[in-house]
Amino acid sequence: MKKILLLVILALLILAFFAFDLQQWLTLDALKRHQAAIAASQAESPWLMTGGFFLLYVLMAALSLPGAAVMTLAAGALFGLVEGLVLVSFASSIGATLAFLVARFLLREQVQGRFGNRLRTVNRGIEQDGAFYLFTLRLVPVFPFFVINLLMGLTPLATRTFYWVSQLGMLPGTLVYVNAGTQLAAIEQPGDTLSPMLLASFALLGLFPWLARLLVRQVQRHRVYQRFTPPSRFDRNLIVIGAGAAGLVSAYIAAAVKARVTLIEAGDMGGDCLNTGCVPSKALIKSARVAHQLRHADRYGLSASQPEFSFKQVMDRVQASIDKVAPHDSVARYTALGVEVIKGYGKLLDPWTVEITTEGQTQRLTSRSIIIAAGAQPFVPPMPGLDAVDYLTSDTLWQSMGKRDAPPEHLLVLGGGPIGCELAQAFARLGSNVTLVQRNARLLPREDSDVSEWIRRALTTDGVRVLTGCNIDRFERTNTGLRLYATQDDKPLEIDADTLLLALGRQARLEGYGLQELGIPAERVIDTNDYLETLYPNIYAAGDVAGPYQFTHTAAHMAWYASVNALFGQFRRFAVDYSVIPHCTFVDPEVARVGLNEQEANEKGVAFEVTRFELKELDRAITDGAEQGFIKVLTEPGKDRILGVTIVAEHAGELLAEYVLAMKHGLGLNKILGTVHTYPTLAEANKYVAGEWKRAHAPGRLLGWLGRYHQWRLGK
Repeated sequence: MKKILLLVILALLILAFFAFDLQQWLTLDALKRHQAAIAASQAESPWLMTGGFFLLYVLMAALSLPGAAVMTLAAGALFGLVEGLVLVSFASSIGATLAFLVARFLLREQVQGRFGNRLRTVNRGIEQDGAFYLFTLRLVPVFPFFVINLLMGLTPLATRTFYWVSQLGMLPGTLVYVNAGTQLAAIEQPGDTLSPMLLASFALLGLFPWLARLLVRQVQRHRVYQRFTPPSRFDRNLIVIGAGAAGLVSAYIAAAVKARVTLIEAGDMGGDCLNTGCVPSKALIKSARVAHQLRHADRYGLSASQPEFSFKQVMDRVQASIDKVAPHDSVARYTALGVEVIKGYGKLLDPWTVEITTEGQTQRLTSRSIIIAAGAQPFVPPMPGLDAVDYLTSDTLWQSMGKRDAPPEHLLVLGGGPIGCELAQAFARLGSNVTLVQRNARLLPREDSDVSEWIRRALTTDGVRVLTGCNIDRFERTNTGLRLYATQDDKPLEIDADTLLLALGRQARLEGYGLQELGIPAERVIDTNDYLETLYPNIYAAGDVAGPYQFTHTAAHMAWYASVNALFGQFRRFAVDYSVIPHCTFVDPEVARVGLNEQEANEKGVAFEVTRFELKELDRAITDGAEQGFIKVLTEPGKDRILGVTIVAEHAGELLAEYVLAMKHGLGLNKILGTVHTYPTLAEANKYVAGEWKRAHAPGRLLGWLGRYHQWRLGK
């Protein structure tokens, strides 16, 4: 009953404010029109005016009514700088605290009761650093103050803390506005609007948010660095730990702008992509595709034949591909570019010092900025019996296979994501009996269900035994290899294999280079802000180690932001842009996507239309025997703005590039339709899907009138 009564009182007060149009009195025009009358009343009854103003301001702030900015200016105009500052500072803080208490009384119990699990992290952060968070929001008002008052009331923040932090945090902004009000009161004729003091006051209004952000950054830096003493001078402008895609690009950019940069790598230059990921897997997939085409040459009017090949030669070709790409990422190339490359293990000792261990010897280097680009490694979860059997991962697969004269006779692949699907299909095409076991109900679970079904059919057609919805019980070693015990739909499964490949995803490398010792938050990935800064603003993280995407091209994309912010952040920082991130799974047919698919759009509640074009309708696809697949485009309802694209097709990764460009630069399907595409190419499919959208949105009434017009022109 108390809550209901309070709600009724609040509703009546707010309703009265708008019903009697009281907001008309809280404008600059009204303030200027009644300035003389208000000043006269102030002279006659100074205490009454002061008290009335104070109470009115408290009420306005407590009810979160509009007009606080005008009243703050009015305080300067009526009472002067000192008295106006004192009045507004206390009135605004008291009113904000009342709003805080009302929100706490009315809503906190219900909100915490319903969303307590989700708010646990927020509550813990407020308990530890609530005063600082509130001070930052007060000093640099990212959200309106009334929103801050209400939201803070839902948290465990102490009322006393809320009051004093609010008064302190709002004081600088209050001073700026009250001072502007004192100058506003001096305007009596048009020429007064150009007075230096007035112009300076309003210039200060514009500069205040920038100055406040600068102050907050300095306070943050002091808090995180207070237990360290920075070096008086630095050895390097930038140190990069890790020479994968993110590390190489970071070092390249630093050297290009003539910074002194050191790149540290304990393993092979080029990281996972060159040595154990993208390059070797795509070389293997190509060989497997050629074998598949020979086996099905009759589809192209040729004689089909069973391909004869040496598996060792196939793996030699894979290694040769790595060797041909390696010079692009080599120590020699980066040294020539101006990068100091040190082969060793790097470990952070403090926010500026890295200890490098090389063959038992150590050296220490200091740097103004550091970028962590340590990459990721295969995820190997604990499973009963796994340690008793030999297993491979995407990292160890290549060395093991390079020693074999024949592909695995029976390969068991755990995991139905991109890596598992790609390698399962490739080895099946090279002659292995492949069983793919997936815990999820379908392959590629992040893609739409129709895409998953396409890939399931493709793998099954190539001879892969696909088992989804499986739970792993245990592994056992056998005389011929291993046996997996699992269940599918509560039915027991026993699968024998001579080779086990774990393809269960990848996890960031977070151990061994000082994160824990420095207290840098890193659970699944290293925690970074929008500028890729870690807990320490001079230490950045980029690539797989920072997430949220584990793609080589995304790592290179992040590296640009990390290196530019690290080297020039004192002038301007750039927030990393994840708005248009493409990716491709290189099965046959390929699966490429950018933006939202139907599954994600439904999960996020985004309205969309779907336009679909089947590759079997495309001339070039027919001539190439590549009719398997489709293009699916999601657009805003009634508009041609692209929300996302999914392509299942041969060379889908290349076809996707046009949509990535269009989404990045805000081009819709009409622009793609109006672009000339070479005939006959697969890229024409992009134009045809745009044509399908246009046909579905053709102006029916206008076309009807045009039909009548042409009939009239025929004289009928």
